[in-house]
Amino acid sequence: MKIRRFLSVFFVTCLLCTLLTPQALALEDPDIRAKAAILVDADSGTVLYDKNIHQELPMASITKVMSALLVLEAVDRGQLRMDQSITATQSAMKGMVEDGSTADIVEGETLTVEQLLYCMLVISANETCNILGETLCGSVDAFVARMNQRAQELGCKNTHFANTTGLTQSGHYSSAYDLYLITREAIKHEDFMTMVNTKSYEIPPTNKTEEERVLHSTNALISNWRLAGYLYSGAQGIKTGSTDAAGQCLVSSAVRGSRTLISVVLGAEKVEKENGSGYIVESFTETARLFDWGFDNFAPQQVLDENELIQEVPVALSKQVSTVAVHPAESADAMLPKDLDVSALTRTVTLDNETALAPIAAGDRLGEITVSYGDTTYVTVPLLAVADVSASRFLSLRHAIGEFFSQRSARIAVLALVVLVAALVLWFRFYGRNRRYGKPGSKQYRHHSYRGRRH
Repeated sequence: MKIRRFLSVFFVTCLLCTLLTPQALALEDPDIRAKAAILVDADSGTVLYDKNIHQELPMASITKVMSALLVLEAVDRGQLRMDQSITATQSAMKGMVEDGSTADIVEGETLTVEQLLYCMLVISANETCNILGETLCGSVDAFVARMNQRAQELGCKNTHFANTTGLTQSGHYSSAYDLYLITREAIKHEDFMTMVNTKSYEIPPTNKTEEERVLHSTNALISNWRLAGYLYSGAQGIKTGSTDAAGQCLVSSAVRGSRTLISVVLGAEKVEKENGSGYIVESFTETARLFDWGFDNFAPQQVLDENELIQEVPVALSKQVSTVAVHPAESADAMLPKDLDVSALTRTVTLDNETALAPIAAGDRLGEITVSYGDTTYVTVPLLAVADVSASRFLSLRHAIGEFFSQRSARIAVLALVVLVAALVLWFRFYGRNRRYGKPGSKQYRHHSYRGRRH
């Protein structure tokens, strides 16, 4: 009986320990209903959630994030001005479909760069992309080529643009991860964030219109003008997109406290409500679920302290010490699951050299430390020496000589020098003797022949 009781207690204890072990803890997957999705902590770049993030998919009007980025970068370089007036040309208006998103701009109408950008980002006006692209690069095709070039510069591996707008076209695709990379760059521009977070914007009468235009955001996370019931507290833009081929797509960001999250949802659906009273646009609902899941389950924790001594590194060429301690170059935080204990993280030290060579100055880099958990790497920080280490002159000289002769080219050079010296010695010995005594049979030889006393 006692044995049974002991075994029962033992197994229960083991089970509890297993359940409480940090490695055994795992977050519940939010199971986002979309073809692809990604959630990223904006400050650290840590991917909190991923689903098919490298799959090539149509992305509809999320394309316009790149179009806007190129225009804003041109403004920063002085190629364009926000107050610069641009007139819509016939070539820029070519290819616009009747049922596509539009600001009803007509050929010959003049608006500013700023107004065109608001049209592009608030109501997703297709014609504005071509108008701005043509102005910046001389033609729409040249602008599209620049979009592809910029995507490569940003590290996009699964992206190719065929147009400026996102209209369905062969060879026009991206991935959730690539769209995050593009968005990450775009949100660095204050004007971009102001525009994508704008609920409504007014454009005064122009040379072609007598009435003002009022633009209302297509993003139901920040505005309920077009769709009600999707507002999300802390949401900040960014861009909607939808076509039959792409489904419902959304790139967005949200702020809660000091934290900012960026999400990309591609290929979501528009589902009819059970009561038949309308549709649920799941790009909005799934994005909101992603944000809640990220904010509720993750929090920043310190994983490295710059004052912490990580390990001793062997030192050579010094008679003073045989090792020197290293510390992280800086303290580092990581966005971790709230139920993950820091002690469960893996620390990997990689030294620049197995043995550090004196002289060493405090603050010299001797390696790096990586903090990870499973397949996720959180931070990589250089390791610095904590103290100076002086070098022995004798040991340094001996090492330098050894290093010199360890090189194949040096050994060959020394061997060649030895052969040359030996050849010169033999040559001088032979030639010098001949010059001193002359060659046998020569006058010089006879001159120097023995002339002793004759008997």
